[in-house]
Amino acid sequence: MLVRDAMSTVVLTIGPAHTLRQAAALMSARRVGAAIVLDPDAGGIGILTERDILNSVGLGQNPDTEHTHAHTTGNVVFAAPTWTLEEAARAMAHGGFRHLIVLDGHDPAGIVSVRDIIRCWVPARQQPVLGLSPIQV
Repeated sequence: MLVRDAMSTVVLTIGPAHTLRQAAALMSARRVGAAIVLDPDAGGIGILTERDILNSVGLGQNPDTEHTHAHTTGNVVFAAPTWTLEEAARAMAHGGFRHLIVLDGHDPAGIVSVRDIIRCWVPARQQPVLGLSPIQV
């Protein structure tokens, strides 16, 4: 299976001047764990993840005054839509991250996450693993 088969094509794109609170609200509303940050002044395409926001808040920084440009990963590993899911998983494991921006040429075409890969590799309605039962609430 290829990255293009697993990636999310509904991508949140934000700018470098958004505050972390604004970014978090947009990410929450879209139910995504990462946003593409387009910053032509800083080299183009970066990524802001939920972990970046969490790290900032954990350091005591104010999400209302911190801007995405200060927390964006700019040295991004990009995937191609034609990569296999194994190639994407290998890149994530090697780099220690959970999201890859997928480029079609020079333009963002989507984001593929660890969750997307797992969803493709393990069908959601499989039988429970032996010895494990669903959690009752």
